[in-house]
Amino acid sequence: MITAPFGSWVSPIAAADLTVAALRLSHGLALPDRTLWSEGNPQQRGRTSLWQRDAAGQVRELTGPDANVRTSVNEYGGGDWTAAGELVAYTEFTDSSVWLIEADQPARRLAGIPGLRYAALHLALPQRLLLAVREDHRADGEPAQAVVALSLDTSNDDGGTVLAAGADFYAHPCLSTSNQLAWCEWNHPDMPWDQARIVVAPLDDPTDATVVAGGAGSAALYPSWAPDGALIYLDDPTGFWNFFRWSEGTATALWPAEADFCGPLWVLTPPPYAIIDAGRIGCTWLEDGFAHLGVLDFSGQPSLNRLPTDAVTASVTGTGERAVALLGYADRPAELVELDWVAGIGDTLRSASGFGQDPALASRAEAITWTSADGPVHAWFYPPTNPDYQAPADELPPVQVWSHGGPTAFADPGFNLGVQYWTSRGIGILDVNYSGSSGYGRAYRERLNGNWGLSDVRDCIAAANALVAAGRADRDRLSIRGGSAGGYTTLSALTASTVFAAGVSLYGIGDLESLATDTHKFEAHYTDRLVAPYPAGRAVYRERSPIHRLDQLQCPMLIFQGADDKVVPPNQAEAMAAAVAARGLPVALHIFPGEGHGFRQAATIIAVAEEALAFLGSVHGFTPAS
Repeated sequence: MITAPFGSWVSPIAAADLTVAALRLSHGLALPDRTLWSEGNPQQRGRTSLWQRDAAGQVRELTGPDANVRTSVNEYGGGDWTAAGELVAYTEFTDSSVWLIEADQPARRLAGIPGLRYAALHLALPQRLLLAVREDHRADGEPAQAVVALSLDTSNDDGGTVLAAGADFYAHPCLSTSNQLAWCEWNHPDMPWDQARIVVAPLDDPTDATVVAGGAGSAALYPSWAPDGALIYLDDPTGFWNFFRWSEGTATALWPAEADFCGPLWVLTPPPYAIIDAGRIGCTWLEDGFAHLGVLDFSGQPSLNRLPTDAVTASVTGTGERAVALLGYADRPAELVELDWVAGIGDTLRSASGFGQDPALASRAEAITWTSADGPVHAWFYPPTNPDYQAPADELPPVQVWSHGGPTAFADPGFNLGVQYWTSRGIGILDVNYSGSSGYGRAYRERLNGNWGLSDVRDCIAAANALVAAGRADRDRLSIRGGSAGGYTTLSALTASTVFAAGVSLYGIGDLESLATDTHKFEAHYTDRLVAPYPAGRAVYRERSPIHRLDQLQCPMLIFQGADDKVVPPNQAEAMAAAVAARGLPVALHIFPGEGHGFRQAATIIAVAEEALAFLGSVHGFTPAS
């Protein structure tokens, strides 16, 4: 074993390995005679394609080489494809058009009017309809959303028949075999995890609508019709998203538990569960930060039965006895797998990475919990790990504190090659689920209300100090990194404390007031709860904006930004970099053309990894191995 300083270890993981054979896997769908899934490929400029595995095991791409299956409804998209029977429907990102693939026929255009976007697709075969959430950008001002029906057989020159309109936002329209329509809706200033309602109406008269769940302090999400005509959905009146069944005007809690069976609705992907039959649901849930996969059986005495797996993260979609699960592991890349609820986990459809890593190289997440003024706070620590190296006996490692986005997102313990890129070089990663994170119930999530820029920052600083106190990190070589809302936490921490010697912000928020006045519709009022109502609370926005606290900044900063970002526009990064430079502090800004909110292209991913490593090496005094 070689003795060498932390940060200088030779790693078999190059920056290019983060993109080569690396796929963004989301969800799949198991049909009786085939299985479908989508995958995003950084090597193809980040485009997303649809794939199929037939009953004979033959795998092929369903979409052409130029197709990009993606939508930008709410800017975050989701629900950009669906399938039923012999049909597959999807949205094309380049022009927001909707396409239909029928059996082995070439794709044909169903709809495509400039200014209209579609998401949350749902095929209703008996009615020959494709339901969708439509977002209309043709007029000035905020885009209007509606639930619409597109005909599978006739022209949709009108952009679809409107079934529901008037709410600010919609999600997950679905149709029962008895022509009952259901959807989710919410209005400003709520986000869908604050308050959301599920509405039911007859297809032939959707104005005759009934609210069946949600509102007034609960967020009812993800409706789906069961074979017996009952409506299954998730709601959190008790503070955790649990399953409910609505039938003949009565709602029944199926399995009350202090566990979340879904997360916040940021994207319009399909419901994160599988209705097996009228009495069983295949599902995943979080306990103590770890995900579990199993079957909720309510056909008699209710029971929740776990499926044996070594996965630490999990999501599942499907109907009937077969489903598709995305499973994440502690020591290897996530896999998209076929699943039979009786036989168990089946064949692997895709791995998130083709990088063949020695399991001994894997740094496994260690759960860390400490108590703050608000209560318990959680984090995952990934210690430096490389079987070929050890550090000098008197040296402690440099550690990066990671602050996730959202801020209602969740840092999970699953294998991430981007984490291993650092740990295999001798740099620890501390991934913090600060107050406001999902996965621990509504009360934990709502700790951040009115406290964004305060509680999250305190938690990240406390996490770093706890690691130092435990003798597992070098106090003088702590850095912090975050993207989007996590970038705001990063910038806020750098201007509120001297704990960190450096910071890396990816499309982060430097000016809360600019965010409140120059962002997209979905998050237009998000900060009203997180910070204060605007403009009444303008003074609070200025007080908590890092760009107005640069007199307290004392360390170098590296900023990455997408030129096409509509969520956090580039002017935020440019203003922040200019202000830091004006103070005479070291700062570097890299704006990537063709990138939006989140980086998808291989060249960008490589550049971010290499530049961040060189930057931290220069700050912390180590020389990265070539």
